[in-house]
Amino acid sequence: MNPIVFGIIAGLVFGAADVALMLPMEFPDKRTALLGAFASRFAIGFLIPLVKMPIPAWTIGGIVGLLISIPDAIITKAYAPILGTGLVGGLIIGWAAGRWAV
Repeated sequence: MNPIVFGIIAGLVFGAADVALMLPMEFPDKRTALLGAFASRFAIGFLIPLVKMPIPAWTIGGIVGLLISIPDAIITKAYAPILGTGLVGGLIIGWAAGRWAV
């Protein structure tokens, strides 16, 4: 599959999954929190298949997922859930991109 198409699909799926996880939570401005989370997770899914480095694709995914998640974790001080979700999602998307995004 084309890496750009794969990235768009992966970003939409990862963004929607993260928003679904956040729906039961309470926030002062819930709409902004959900939009921010979706944008961050979409960026992870979109960028991973486009990054080319001489390391395994799952490693690229983990690095990209972690790096994009760090600013959100610092701002919210919710380090474990944000970094954990970004890392695990990045690893999964990286693995999938290595198999199907050509």
